[in-house]
Amino acid sequence: MNKHPGLDLVERARMLQPLIARDADEIERTRRLTPNVTTALIENGLYRSLLPQSLGGAELPLEIFMQMQEEIAKADASTAWCLGQCSVCAMTAAYLDADAASEIFNVAPGILAWGAIKHEVQVVPGGYRASARWDFASGSRQASWLGAHVRVVEADGSPRRKADGSPEIRTILFPVADATMYDVWDVIGLRGTGTDSYSVDNLFIPDKFAALRDEPAALREHGPLYKLSTNMVFSMGFAATSLGVARATLDAATDLARGKTPQGLKAMRDNNAVQGLIGRTEATLRAARAYLYTTAAEVWRDLARGDALTEQHRIALRIAATWTIHQSAAVVDTAYHMAGATAVFSANKFERRFRDMHAIAQQIQARDTHYEDAGKAILFANLDTPPTAR
Repeated sequence: MNKHPGLDLVERARMLQPLIARDADEIERTRRLTPNVTTALIENGLYRSLLPQSLGGAELPLEIFMQMQEEIAKADASTAWCLGQCSVCAMTAAYLDADAASEIFNVAPGILAWGAIKHEVQVVPGGYRASARWDFASGSRQASWLGAHVRVVEADGSPRRKADGSPEIRTILFPVADATMYDVWDVIGLRGTGTDSYSVDNLFIPDKFAALRDEPAALREHGPLYKLSTNMVFSMGFAATSLGVARATLDAATDLARGKTPQGLKAMRDNNAVQGLIGRTEATLRAARAYLYTTAAEVWRDLARGDALTEQHRIALRIAATWTIHQSAAVVDTAYHMAGATAVFSANKFERRFRDMHAIAQQIQARDTHYEDAGKAILFANLDTPPTAR
């Protein structure tokens, strides 16, 4: 059986782990990916993992993208978070004319980042005009282009609406040089992501750089990847990132237990309680990983054979991602406490992974309300229908 060519990116991610691990302290200190790490990610094609093949991208299957994320996260969570964020942003190319997409993604470094949905743009001849500030732009310090998700307001001030009456949301795209950046990312975890804020003032956005992202009618690519919304791929990528952090933390705690003898106690490796704890925690992590990847494989199988994306697919991905992040956090907590006083020293990396994991668990992808959303859909919805936008 031939190996999928996309697996090469997983192997490259694994190859980059020593470099990323060596630079992790500097990434943490400066709150930015280092030039060495950014260059390595670019030169190895990792930022192009979800870019359409028609533009020279890898257009990876969902599972392989997740494996890439997991491997990078074992070395550094902030690097994986930035890579995952910007990789999914590149899916926007599937909703753009080829010339516009090529201008963004095929001119070095070809990296797009964006923040949360906020504000409005005004319709003007030939495009839109924007004056606003946005937050939470992970990976923006490596990006050459920025995006913003905005409501559209007509020239007369009335909101533009879709056929179903909901507001039209467009993702406007512009060179990073057109924006003002604000250094605001002073946080306890995922410090190296440079998740800063940015603004524009009276900026004109040509029509071709205002995408109807995640609108099936605007889709220009036909591969199974682009049947998924960017939010779905974000959730699975970040859940895989959490698995990588959990694996690295548990492995570090296990290595520590092999050689540590706490004061006044027997060696950790000979302690029945430690042995049982490691066994149960290992089972928790393996179960979470199996659930996440099985869900991804099942959804991908349906999409690859030509099935339409359904509400059932959306729910399956959402609850698998949410639960996996929560289970990963539990694994990290267990490993951190198992390490005892050793964990509080920054040189041992336990405390950084603990902070990073809990920063991941605070993000939108880990909200407990996702379970309510899924439960409501299971109880009341027709699960064979196209998914609602979330």
